[in-house]
Amino acid sequence: MEFIDIHPLTLIIFMPALGALLIALIPGLDQGAIKRFAAFFTFVSFALSVALFALWDRGDSAVQFVEKASWIPQIGVHYYLGVDGLSLPMVIMTTFLGFMAVFVSWKIDVRPKEYFAYLLLLESSILGVFLSLDLLLFLLFWEVEIIPMYFLISIWGHGRKDYSAIKYVLYTMFGGALLMAGALLLYFKAGPHMPAGASAFDMIALRDATEAGALTAAIPFFSTAFALLLVGFSVKLPVVPLHTWLPDAHTDAPTAVSVMLAGSLLKMGGYGMIRLCVSIFPEAAKDYAPVIVVFAVIGVLYGAACTLRQTDIKRLVAFSSVSHMGYVLLGIFALSEMSLTGATLQMFAHGIISGLLFAMCGMVYDKVHTRYIPSLGGLARQMPVIVAVFSVGGLAALGLPGTVGFAGEFITFLGAFGSNVVSGIQWYTVISALGVVLTAGYILWMLERVFYRDPKPEWAHAEDMDLVEKVSTFAFVLVIMLVGVYPKILTDVIRVGTETVAAIVDKF
Repeated sequence: MEFIDIHPLTLIIFMPALGALLIALIPGLDQGAIKRFAAFFTFVSFALSVALFALWDRGDSAVQFVEKASWIPQIGVHYYLGVDGLSLPMVIMTTFLGFMAVFVSWKIDVRPKEYFAYLLLLESSILGVFLSLDLLLFLLFWEVEIIPMYFLISIWGHGRKDYSAIKYVLYTMFGGALLMAGALLLYFKAGPHMPAGASAFDMIALRDATEAGALTAAIPFFSTAFALLLVGFSVKLPVVPLHTWLPDAHTDAPTAVSVMLAGSLLKMGGYGMIRLCVSIFPEAAKDYAPVIVVFAVIGVLYGAACTLRQTDIKRLVAFSSVSHMGYVLLGIFALSEMSLTGATLQMFAHGIISGLLFAMCGMVYDKVHTRYIPSLGGLARQMPVIVAVFSVGGLAALGLPGTVGFAGEFITFLGAFGSNVVSGIQWYTVISALGVVLTAGYILWMLERVFYRDPKPEWAHAEDMDLVEKVSTFAFVLVIMLVGVYPKILTDVIRVGTETVAAIVDKF
């Protein structure tokens, strides 16, 4: 039996959801059993994604491991899954983070049944976004993640958790409404011009029709559809000034939820921009690119400046995500093959690095019960392993050569600087590169204040990592170093997807 015969994409998406269902419905499970269930089902999803990565044909630019069945035939909606060079790195990253999030949550003892059920449902909804190739199915998974995120923040969060949870829901629903409006406009205006037998909800058919010039008659409506989709995705990325939900959600969410939020949820925005905004609306993308790259530069510098002012280590890492997602936006709308490759690699890099940094923030809080930087100091003596791993994550975030952070940023800058699509892109790239300097400033300053100043007597009995914490954090470090030293392991995959997108852009 071939690998495709077991429907691997469906299993990757729904194994965590199945685990969530069993955890919720099986009576009498103790905390240990709940955590083992969660670890098992997330591991199976991760193992299947690794097998997918190993078996994926790097010489074939077509969508692979396709699963397709008619779902709502009256309007041409299909249960349509597939993976290509754009989605495969996102799937690997999400299943890895989902598996690690279980270990990061190992000490959860408040309503663990509900907590792990929601956490696994969250992973399934994110995976559904990255693997769906039918636009309606894509939007369905996009909206489903709101439910577990709301409860995870509002029940197990800290601080102003209710405020942050509701704010997250409102922003996400606003973005989702714009995405739905854009999808419907695309369906009604592009549908009559699609080739026979092709649905206007089929994202690959839409891309191919655009490339073939079949949708020329619908182009007058494309600017509006492009703008609706772009703003909807910008909320999730997030793009300044639509970013204000992010620091609040990160700061008040439980640690593992911050790992998933920064690691995977934000990448849904960047992925959607490449998959839909650039691939289906290349002409509109070219027209709006000069304005969008300005917002990218603003995001890089504004996010870094705000990060420098933070006194809560978790909020500091949260604001840094605003800055690093500016690099992604720059790479996407530089619209060259290399910049798109760099943006996709940067999404992967930021997912792993921010996941580790949020895990470390949670670990420090568990040991000393505060995240207020002025109250900390000298913790390196009590936490040598924590400071070593935290430093690796911080150095990767500032783009130290040999880490995945350097690979993502360098390829993005190189691709953006060499792009001929946007006038003056070289200056935008140089200005954005100043964000690296600011990143070095806030990361090194934070490490110095938290770990290397004079030790304080109140932290004399603080503990270092335990075994479970070492297993989870060392796994992050391994990925950061592996892809940093040998980025070809991912760039060869990503390039197969970005070549197709760049070829479409070049035709318009």
